[in-house]
Amino acid sequence: MRELRKNPITGEWVIVSSSRSARPVLPENACPLCPGVLELEEDYDLAVFDNRFPSLVTDAYEPEIEFPILEKASAFGKCEVIMYTSKHDLAVPDMETKQLAKLIEVWCDRYRELSAMKDIKYIYVFENRGREVGATLDHAHGQLYAFPYLPPRIERKVEQTQQYYLSKESCSLCDAIKAMPEENTLKRGKYFISLVPPYARFPYECHIYPLRHVSYLTDLTADEKWELAEFIRDIAKRYDTLFKEKFPYMMMLFSAPYNTGELYDEFFHFHIEFNPPKRSRNKMKWMASVETGSWNFINPTSPEEVAKELREALD
Repeated sequence: MRELRKNPITGEWVIVSSSRSARPVLPENACPLCPGVLELEEDYDLAVFDNRFPSLVTDAYEPEIEFPILEKASAFGKCEVIMYTSKHDLAVPDMETKQLAKLIEVWCDRYRELSAMKDIKYIYVFENRGREVGATLDHAHGQLYAFPYLPPRIERKVEQTQQYYLSKESCSLCDAIKAMPEENTLKRGKYFISLVPPYARFPYECHIYPLRHVSYLTDLTADEKWELAEFIRDIAKRYDTLFKEKFPYMMMLFSAPYNTGELYDEFFHFHIEFNPPKRSRNKMKWMASVETGSWNFINPTSPEEVAKELREALD
């Protein structure tokens, strides 16, 4: 079974994806993402392939409606795996800027190709690093979900930034960058700023904002993409250095929506979020009842103190 079902209480879509193919049997310690093992027959630099276990597919069926109150829709979309490198033990903190810059170009390519599908409304690029966030494979890779609707948090970001723009006649993130306290800043470059935002939901949450107002990753120049590659590696390296381990995180890219009939250029500001699941090296930041049930986060740390820790990790 693979279909969308709408919650009549919240209005959010839930992806029901209970059909799973049998996982292939591999030799012990074999990595399916290494060249010649399973997913990719030959050596590669970077690569993209369809997820073997997708929640969204381009040939989705139209589900039957058994109950009038239960709205359903086809699970149309795309789920892809994005390989960062063929080298099994090479992760983002230790990658060369050139490799990460090529990764950004791959992301741009996927945005361009998938946004041409008129039923795709949002393209969500992310990386899960570590068992703590559900990653079952250590080989550096990310994923992509192309949705036929705007996910709830994206919808909220669009609504909030649009309301701010209509009220202030300016971009909320542009204004936030101008007013950002130095104690929250990790690094400021020619084109980007990285920070632990004063409004961080997770203890070691970090954001990357372009200093220039752009709504889509594809709007960046070549020089901006190069510096963005440096900033992505810098945050991942600060995590590993501070905690002296391969620190788990969720990295998420937020571009504006596509194919909605709306224009987002004036108020939606492209950004990247890193949300680690830990509050310290040995303690997890659990998504408990308050966060899960009310969507209200409680941050048990001071973002300013965390920023100081991360600054001192490398500086």
